[in-house]
Amino acid sequence: MAPKAFQFFLCIFLISLVLPLSSLANPSNPNTQKTSPFEFIKHLQGCHKGEKVKGLHQLKTYLEHFGYLNYQKSQNQTHAKDDDFDDLLESAIKTYQLNYHLKATGTLDAQTVSTMTAPRCGVPDIVNGTNFMRSGKKRTHHGHNTLHTVSHFSFFPGSPRWPASQTHLTYSFRPGTNANAISAVVRAFNQWADATHFSFSQTQDFRGANLKIGFHRLDHGDGFPFDGPSGTLAHAWAPTDGRFHFDADESWVVGAVPGAFDMETVALHEIGHLLGLGHSEVRDAIMYARGSPGVTKGLHGDDIQGIRALYNV
Repeated sequence: MAPKAFQFFLCIFLISLVLPLSSLANPSNPNTQKTSPFEFIKHLQGCHKGEKVKGLHQLKTYLEHFGYLNYQKSQNQTHAKDDDFDDLLESAIKTYQLNYHLKATGTLDAQTVSTMTAPRCGVPDIVNGTNFMRSGKKRTHHGHNTLHTVSHFSFFPGSPRWPASQTHLTYSFRPGTNANAISAVVRAFNQWADATHFSFSQTQDFRGANLKIGFHRLDHGDGFPFDGPSGTLAHAWAPTDGRFHFDADESWVVGAVPGAFDMETVALHEIGHLLGLGHSEVRDAIMYARGSPGVTKGLHGDDIQGIRALYNV
């Protein structure tokens, strides 16, 4: 009898590890959307300058959201909401391709479409016209009889950081956050603490915490609405704002589970933003903007070099 009872409780425990956390973290108003909000881009593959194709206005909105387009500051404002593949759109696509180490053709080739449709962080790649993925200095390190390495970390425009006197930061979770989610984020904070001069501690004082973490859906009042499953996974603000939001409509799990996103991996990325890091061009870095379901990642040398360079430690 005892072995059967043990097997039963073991099954319940294992199920709890892979059960999607979104509904448990914030159970109200579940999103029934089945397809990715970026799915429309697949139908635009092969488009190039000079064409007029239905759906290009959605692509312009996508690129504007992530900082690549700004028709308000150009002389082509009339094309902001139309389906014309104009010069400004071609230029934006070329910049996107350069940021993600794709061939800068300015056309929507297969590799570009594949990259654009992948789930990703909601923080823009370009902020206020500053392409912080390519604006930082690339640091080349030489060693005796060794190959040199090049770092591709970046900072937010102006390099905001926490004051030198504030190396201990408190964090708190929105009431109702699932216990498994909390544990995963705590582990992410511990990874950053082990690799930096920062220390972190959890507090129940949500309002008074330096860093505030929660699950939210769609338009949640911060000016950056989420978009449902497999779009923008999460977003966070640069120092010293401290806000960190997960999209509750994603399938959140603990560990590498096919079709779902590992909480700790995404938390590691967003905590990097909270500390001042921008997106990295290095695919294996935790600060790479794209996320993949069924994958776990840890801190990369590029991430650690970046945070140490930002804080001169």
